[in-house]
Amino acid sequence: MCGIVGYIGGRQAAPILLDGLKHLEYRGYDSAGIAVSDGKRIEVVKAKGKLEILREKTGNGKTPAGCCGIGHTRWATHGEPSELNAHPHANDSGTIVAVHNGIIENYAEQKAKLQRRGYTFYSETDTEVATKLVDYYYAKYADPVKAIANFILKVRGSYALAVMFADRPDEIYAVRKDSPMIIGVTESESFLASDVPAILSYTRTVYYTDNGEIVRLEKGKAAFYNIDGEPHEKQPSHIDWDVATAEKGGFEHFMLKEIHEQPKVIADTLSYFMGGGDIDLEKEVGLKDCEIASYTGVIIAACGSAYHVGVVMQYVMEKLARVPVRVELASEFRYRDPILDKSQLFIVISQSGETADSLAALRLAKERGLDTLSVVNVVGSSIAREADKTFFTKAGPEISVATTKAYSAQLIAAYLVSLRFAKVRGTVTDKEYSALVSELKTLPAKVDSVLKNKDEIQRFASEMIAKKDVFFIGRGIDYAVCLEGSLKLKEISYMHSEAYAAGELKHGTISLIEDSTLVIGALTQPETVEKTVSNLEETRTRGAYCATFSFNDVYGKAGRKFFVPETCPYFAASVTVIPLQLFAYYLSVLRGNDVDKPRNLAKSVTVE
Repeated sequence: MCGIVGYIGGRQAAPILLDGLKHLEYRGYDSAGIAVSDGKRIEVVKAKGKLEILREKTGNGKTPAGCCGIGHTRWATHGEPSELNAHPHANDSGTIVAVHNGIIENYAEQKAKLQRRGYTFYSETDTEVATKLVDYYYAKYADPVKAIANFILKVRGSYALAVMFADRPDEIYAVRKDSPMIIGVTESESFLASDVPAILSYTRTVYYTDNGEIVRLEKGKAAFYNIDGEPHEKQPSHIDWDVATAEKGGFEHFMLKEIHEQPKVIADTLSYFMGGGDIDLEKEVGLKDCEIASYTGVIIAACGSAYHVGVVMQYVMEKLARVPVRVELASEFRYRDPILDKSQLFIVISQSGETADSLAALRLAKERGLDTLSVVNVVGSSIAREADKTFFTKAGPEISVATTKAYSAQLIAAYLVSLRFAKVRGTVTDKEYSALVSELKTLPAKVDSVLKNKDEIQRFASEMIAKKDVFFIGRGIDYAVCLEGSLKLKEISYMHSEAYAAGELKHGTISLIEDSTLVIGALTQPETVEKTVSNLEETRTRGAYCATFSFNDVYGKAGRKFFVPETCPYFAASVTVIPLQLFAYYLSVLRGNDVDKPRNLAKSVTVE
């Protein structure tokens, strides 16, 4: 959730640290700080609130002076948002300074031990404890690698930790466990960061660090050590993202830009996995046809929007491939001691590949002996590396906290996997399969056509701005899309909204309908349209204002009707979700909210 950056080289560090933190704002934060070494001492500057406050305090990066530094944007976990609790944190003498992403679960225990040894504490954070624990072992061993190795042995939880030592002014040390950390290098400079966008304008050569791997950064060099302090070689990766992809490109917000990138994202993902005209999951994913034929069932685990993709996938895969599918909230999955069978395929979906609950669910499935497949957008992420097989979506960097294009890319992954299952298992004919593949190829153009009519959604949003409650209803895949539409609305507009399976209205929910309550109906599934129309009419007769999203005019009494291009019902989510994303976006703008960085939210939920 928090953002970490680090730099060592020949340039002034502060401007580079601030620039890196700016590119990590999407991760969510409530305070920020940097620490820079001038070769003699380490100076720390911190600020509560937006990064611009920190920028002002440093004179737009003119101070502190020095060519080696670390920076951090904090999301409060231990201790309220404040300048005192903001990172970086230091030992009492200011000779060791650290930033940290994650949660040290046994920090209270370690804090008590340090207090018995004479340490005092000025903040409420687990990060100060981590910093002073490193200090304790550095005083004992006078070796940063040994100090950090002992830190690893003593703490429990998740962390990405970057540390500077005043007596080692040309070095930065780092370690991670279950929190993202990448290393970037050029011939004369080295970088560390929580995510690629922070360093993309400086280097495309990166190392993905492993759990428990200790890193020493020097100018243009990165050395890697195991917990025993033994060095080892590591191969770098090359980032193919275009720098412009991580910029706004003339759009007012990243979210609007990313909504408009969806036709390309869908096309890129389709073409990558259908290069020869057929769906190839063995070459790029490692999923063999013989394995597909052998699985007795599929379990999908995910959180948030990725979970909503899983709900769509459950409907599509069961209908097409006739294989039992269970979709689970990853945050609930492992606490239920689920009944799992080694003959099942476990699929985990995560944009970042670092979602803590999804990673834990994946590990449980692996412990139980299931084959695992991840659907992720970030190469080198923890989930991607730990899963047996990985489907990399081609969404590129997604900066806005509210996912749009990554969700659409995940839908394509769901369709492709489902279709391959159906073909291999013989539940569709060759003719049906070819027709469905051809239909998939039409999606980019259909999504683009929806975007060309965005003004209609913008006007609708301006008319609905005073609404207090919004309900989304649908059945089957329409219900799955309603889940995502409702989430988008509440997370960026802060309006109360809920999604319901339309058939559940009479089981209590309809009592919430009042005069002028907005009820939005998704109507793309032929077998359920009439029933959902009946449910909409029940709300309208009780005072609701009804709006519909459908292929054609199926509910004449709706107050507003929006039509999307007719699409195979299996793939309808890809076109129906677009106007719902736009509706949420325009309402957020009209209400004066920070669209890309909604309150209380972070892009990657890397702690439970």
